[in-house]
Amino acid sequence: MTGRQKPNSNARITPPPPQPRTMSAKSKSPASVKRRISFSLSAPDARNIKLAGDFTGWENAAREMKRQRNGAWKATVAVSPGQHEYRFIVDGQWVDDPKCDTRKPNPFGGENCTRVVE
Repeated sequence: MTGRQKPNSNARITPPPPQPRTMSAKSKSPASVKRRISFSLSAPDARNIKLAGDFTGWENAAREMKRQRNGAWKATVAVSPGQHEYRFIVDGQWVDDPKCDTRKPNPFGGENCTRVVE
């Protein structure tokens, strides 16, 4: 035969069978998958509140919180599983989370709030 052959319109194309999934070096382990968690603080008279923690680079990249209609402030962040330390910055002053029961001493003589993310 010379030239190109005409495709057979009755021929069926069968996709290859699915390959078994394997974990590669680029696959995300459960520990590297970030989880979205929310923080809130009731401070109806505040003008500005930021969330600072080990997951934001502390004060250098603190996350602006948004005022809710009820006077609470809220921020949602993505963090890796594990224990994280954080505090709020309310109108320029460092403030603890009154709803947090666990704290860890910080190098400045105070304490950071902690939260475990699973």
